Amino acid sequence: MQVARNKELFPKKVTKTQLATVLGISRSSLYYQPKRPTLDLEMKSQIESVLVDYPSYGHRRVAVELKLNKKRIRRIMKKFNLKPFRRRPRKPYKKDDFGKPPTKYPNLIKNFCPIRPNIVWVSDFTYIEFQGRFIYLATVMDLFTREIIGWNISRFHNKELVIGALLNALAKAKSPPVYIHSDQGSEYEADDYTTLCETNGIQVSMSKKACPGENAFQESFYSTFKLDLGSTDQFESLGELVEALHLQIHKYNNKRIHTTLKMSPKQFRKQYMRNISIDKSKKVSTTLSKEMGT
Repeated sequence: MQVARNKELFPKKVTKTQLATVLGISRSSLYYQPKRPTLDLEMKSQIESVLVDYPSYGHRRVAVELKLNKKRIRRIMKKFNLKPFRRRPRKPYKKDDFGKPPTKYPNLIKNFCPIRPNIVWVSDFTYIEFQGRFIYLATVMDLFTREIIGWNISRFHNKELVIGALLNALAKAKSPPVYIHSDQGSEYEADDYTTLCETNGIQVSMSKKACPGENAFQESFYSTFKLDLGSTDQFESLGELVEALHLQIHKYNNKRIHTTLKMSPKQFRKQYMRNISIDKSKKVSTTLSKEMGT
């Protein structure tokens, strides 16, 4: 700090003590350096470390991951122009679905809110470009927990792709759901697929034609799943890609924070089951108390 010296007040060289006295501040204030820039840089580093593992995270999920206020995270991300990664890869089309008439299956889960697992499953498949061709991933999600409970990987998007994902989900779940929802498509309207659903007592539900928003849960999952997976150029073989897909699903189920749940799907399921156990224990305790007249 440079201050013009008043020769009448300070005939000699001004000391920091004298300067602080004239300014009416403490001597230590002359050494003060603002801490905010340093703190912001430290926070920037923490945010970047989260975005390395989860490049699709916005400020809300970053805040949950770091256990900090979302407004603070948003300010830092805006200050340093840190944004979740977005990309729009090319999309393959299936000629058999062009001009296809509307399905006979209505949307049975519109405005539906399940209150426990295994009521509504939603299903869809996506494409993953690898070495000039497409690999297809079909998944089945429990709408209550947002957990991916079944999946299948194939070189072709056909009925076997989606049937394999459903069979995988049925093998893992304790019981089949009441409904299974998907977009319209020849794969999901195939007799083998619908018969499998009916045999297990599952009601088939489908979105209206050209209304992907009616299956937004799966659409949202795939959009972030591919971003977190990263470029497929990093994999040298199909085997490495398939392994990475399995690991990414495991990471989504067990570690990735879901915006709505504020935790991972597995954590949410465990919390739900723990709360159910506590409620049952309370009911049993209340019943015994009544029977014993206490």
